[in-house]
Amino acid sequence: MRVSGVALLGLAVGHVLIMHVLDEGVSRVNFEFVQLRWESPFWRTWDWALLVLALLHGINGLRVTVQDYVRWPGARFALNMLFALTGFVLFVLGTVIVFTFDPNAWPRTS
Repeated sequence: MRVSGVALLGLAVGHVLIMHVLDEGVSRVNFEFVQLRWESPFWRTWDWALLVLALLHGINGLRVTVQDYVRWPGARFALNMLFALTGFVLFVLGTVIVFTFDPNAWPRTS
């Protein structure tokens, strides 16, 4: 949790600065912006790391919360498995999107 939290702090602050503060701000963010950005392996890796660490951090936080507040062992196990499965599905979907997106397959408007 601590390692992912520290890494997420840097990734998330960088994301907010780049996407919402610098240059023209959020008004410039559209499909074409992402298309141009994801031509670089650096930005794909950045976004994938943000996705993976946020999922790991969030699912682990949910697990700790369930351990603290759910008294019945069966319900605790079921909730932990539900959260783990949800996290895995989101990880797979996000990974597929990040690594199979072809920026050159879409026409540019400008």
